[in-house]
This record gives sequence, C-alpha cells and structure tokens, in this order.
Amino acid sequence: MRIRIVDAFTDRPFAGNPAGVLLLDAFPADDDRLQKVAMEVNHAETAFAHRLPEGGDADWALRWFTPTTEVAMCGHATLAAAHVLHTTGAHEGPVRFATRSGVLIATPAEDGSITLDFPTAPITAVEIPDGVAEALGAEPLTAFDTGPNIGDLLLELADEKTVVGLAPDHKALAAHSERGIIATARAEDPTRGYDFVSRCFFPNVGIDEDPVTGSAHTALAPYWSERLGSAVLTGLQASPRSGLVRTELRGGRTLLTGRAVTVIDGELLA
Repeated sequence: MRIRIVDAFTDRPFAGNPAGVLLLDAFPADDDRLQKVAMEVNHAETAFAHRLPEGGDADWALRWFTPTTEVAMCGHATLAAAHVLHTTGAHEGPVRFATRSGVLIATPAEDGSITLDFPTAPITAVEIPDGVAEALGAEPLTAFDTGPNIGDLLLELADEKTVVGLAPDHKALAAHSERGIIATARAEDPTRGYDFVSRCFFPNVGIDEDPVTGSAHTALAPYWSERLGSAVLTGLQASPRSGLVRTELRGGRTLLTGRAVTVIDGELLA
C-alpha cells in the first residue's frame, strides 16, 4: 500500500501542515485498520481515499483520521489528497470528494495552487467560558461557537503578539469545546501579506497544536470578513511550522486556497 506524506498550505518542505495520504481500492470493513495506520503516521490527520463509480455526485470517497479518532472535516488533508491525485495523474481537473461533511470540491490552478470549496461555519456569539482565559494564558475579547462540523470555540485576542506568544495549558483547554480552541487576532501589519493570524489547539482529538488548519478558516473567514470589510482575505496560522490560507467568503461556502509539497513517498508494509 503506497503512502505519501504531504506538507499542505505551504510551497516548501518542512513547513505548513503534514498529512498522510493513502489511495485505496476501497475502505476496509474494519475502521480499526484505518485508525491504526493514522496512529502510526502520527500526523494531525491522515487522509484515506478511494475512487467511486462514474456518474455519481462525487469522484472519490474521502475520510480523515487523527492519531486517536475520525474527524468530520479536515482542510489540510483534503488539500494533500487533491495534491496527490493531481501530481500522480490519478485524477485530472476539479475533484469531488464524498465526505462526512458532504461533497467537497478541490480545483487545481495553473500556478500549482489548489482551491477547496467548503461549507462556511455558522459562527454564533457565546459568553466567554469561565476558566478559558487561565487555560489559554490570555484574556479573550470575544467568543464564538463554530457549529457542529468544526466544533471549536473561536476566541479573538487583543493583538497578533498575544496570539504568537500563547503557551496554553492543553489539558485545561480540553474542557471548553468539542474539538478545541481557535485563537485569533487582526494582523499587526497587513503589508506583510496576511490580514489576520490564528493558532489552533485541539487536545480533544489528540492534537495539542495543529500547524495549519483549513477547517478553522471556514469560521475565521466569515468572522474577519465582517470585521475587515472584505470577502477575500489571507490568514497566517502562526504555529512553529506556519502556513498561509487564502480565504474567499461566498455566503454559505468558503473557498480555501493553498499549495502543497510531497516530502515522502513510500510503501506501507504492514
């Protein structure tokens, strides 16, 4: 079984968010097999895909697993899977993925970037939970629920410097949302090529900090588009690996654009 490791939302190796990608003939009857492979890969997500019969609503079935659980949506592993399909010739042109979050479309461009068409997260203002400031290590200005597909608590902080300097108590954060916490702030200097910054902490799915999170940007896009007055923005996820996500808000859909690089191409022997 061939396995590839792809760095997503970056144009250079060893940056962005790494994902495992495996193209299968079919999903195994026992999900435990997929979970064990994802645990062995030990990246934020591993994507498993297989081709679907022609004439349907989608071209490939796609699932995502963290080292500990299956998730309902993942942007960077979808980008990684689309990158593998296009660079290997397994699929040409836009690819429609059948997923737990509906049909997601990935469209390649001539410049090598790939645009994902994802559902926009329904963000709802909520009270700042007691104890979240202590767990995060910073006082939030606002708090928003990001809906069932994402399952995060989105927190705006005072400034970019505060987001970059976070050193949270991951165990304590786990009590405050289904998946984790998105911490964000306006960019200090938009001339640097990004409009807002974020960091994402997902202890409830076995990921203390995710390097670059496409799904989180389906909530960040509507949040910052309203505040900055633009439907098209670029977010910097300021993790140690870091990565850029270009977002375009189209009502109920959010377009996420980025690049990807294959860094490992090998064979799964077990």
